[in-house]
Amino acid sequence: MQKQLTTFAILLATIILFSCTNGTQGRKGEGGKCQPIRTEVPERPAGQKDVLGLVTEKIDTVRVGFIGLGMRGPGAVQRFTHIPGTKIVALCDLHGERVEKAQGILERAGLPRAASYSGSEEAWKELCRRDDIDLVYIATDWKKHAPMMVYAMEQGKHVACEVPAAMTLDEIWDVVNTAERTQLHCMQLENCVYDFFELTTLNMAQHGLFGEILHAEGAYIHDLGDFWGAYEGDWRLQYNKEFRGDVYATHGMGPAAQALDIHRGDKMNTLVAMDTKPVNIPEYLVEKRGVDRDSAYRFANGQHTMTMIRTEKGKTIHIQHDVASPRPYSRMYQVSGTKGFANKYPNAGYALEGDMLAGDGVPNHENLSAHNYVPQDVRDALMDKYKHRIHRELEEKAKEVGGHGGMDFIMDYRLIYCLRNGLPLDMDVYDLAEWCSLAELSRISIENNSAPVEVPDFTRGNWDKTQGFRHAFVD
Repeated sequence: MQKQLTTFAILLATIILFSCTNGTQGRKGEGGKCQPIRTEVPERPAGQKDVLGLVTEKIDTVRVGFIGLGMRGPGAVQRFTHIPGTKIVALCDLHGERVEKAQGILERAGLPRAASYSGSEEAWKELCRRDDIDLVYIATDWKKHAPMMVYAMEQGKHVACEVPAAMTLDEIWDVVNTAERTQLHCMQLENCVYDFFELTTLNMAQHGLFGEILHAEGAYIHDLGDFWGAYEGDWRLQYNKEFRGDVYATHGMGPAAQALDIHRGDKMNTLVAMDTKPVNIPEYLVEKRGVDRDSAYRFANGQHTMTMIRTEKGKTIHIQHDVASPRPYSRMYQVSGTKGFANKYPNAGYALEGDMLAGDGVPNHENLSAHNYVPQDVRDALMDKYKHRIHRELEEKAKEVGGHGGMDFIMDYRLIYCLRNGLPLDMDVYDLAEWCSLAELSRISIENNSAPVEVPDFTRGNWDKTQGFRHAFVD
C-alpha cells in the first residue's frame, strides 16, 4: 500500500512540475512556486443562504413527474412503482410513443395512468408548472439537465437529475444559486455510491477500519463502441467530439469524494489533468460511418483522460475516463488509508495493517505478496459485519426490483425516504457541483499544458461546517 501511495505521489509531482515548466505564461508565482489557474467563486447574493443539511417539510406522498423516457427514464418509472409513499403524476418525452410505453408500466403495476406531455421541445415546462408535483425526475441528455433543473426549482419543485447533471461552471453556479435561493433539494442521481461494495467500504471507513483515508481512486472505463448509435441524435458521441476533459466523472468521483468527506470536513483545492490522443472513436467514425479521416480525427476528447486532485487536508484523488479502449469495465474504486486498503476492480478485496516480517524479524523483500488481500472468507465476514443498514433493510427488495444490480432502486428509495421524513438528502447540490466540475476544470488544465487548476469552493467558505456524513452514512 505504501509503495502504491509513493508511486502516485511521484506521478503527481512529475505532472505538476511538467505543467509549471511548460504551461502558459504567468504560471509561476512568488518564490518560483507554481500557481494554479484561478477560478471565480461568485459572491453569494444578498439574502441567499447555503443548503448544507437542508431539511424541508415532510411529504407524506411524494408526487413525481418524469422528464425523459428514452434509455434511463423507463427503468426509473418501473422502480417507482415499487416505492411506497409515491404517486407518479406526469410523464414527459419528446416522443409520444415513449410516453405510452411508460404508461404501460403503470398499467401493468395496477396504477392509474399519469398525465402525458410530448410532441414539443417545451412540453417539459408544462409538467414543471403543475401544482400537484413535488419532485421532478430528469433523465434526458446532458445538455438539457441544468436548464431543466433550474426551471423546475423556480416552479417550486425538488429536483433529481441523471448524471452528469451539469457540464460547465456557469451551469453549476446557476444550479447552486437556484437551490440556495429556493431552498429546495437538488440531487444528482449518482447510483454508484449505493453499490454494495462501495457503501460497505464507506461504512468500514467511517468505523476507522482503514485508519485515516489519504487517497481514493475512481473511474469510468467502459467501451461504448456498441452503444454510440443508441443515443438519440448522436448527442453523446458528438459531445465527446467537441469537448476535451473528463466529461463523465461522477461515477468515479462520487464514492471517492464520500470516502474523503469532501465539503464535510475537507475540500478539493487543485487538480491537474492529462489525456492521450484519440484513436479508437475516430477510427470507428471512419470504418463504421464513412467519415473522412481528417474530419474524424478532429476529435477533442482524448482516448484516456486522467485527473489528479489534491485536497485542503493534503489528501489525493485520482480519476480516469476511457470510453473507447477495449478494456474490461471498471470504476477503479480504491480507498487507501494508514491502516488498510480497499479495491473493487478487477477483484473486490481488502488489505489491512498486519505483521509482514519474516521469522527472524527482518523484512522479506523477495516476498512480493507479503501484504496481500485478506482471504475471501475474511473479506466476506468483513462485508457482512460492516454491511450498511441501508443494505440490510433494502438488499433483498433491491435485487428483486433491479437497476444495475439493485443500486438504482436503493438510490430512488433513499431519495423518497428522505423527502417523506424531512431528512437531508444523501447527496446535496454541492456534491453535484463538485463531481460535475471536473468536466470543465480538467478541460482547462489539459488545454493549458496540464497546468494546475483551482477547484472552486461551491459552498463559499462552509466546506467544514458539516463534519462527516450524517444520518444516511453513519451506521
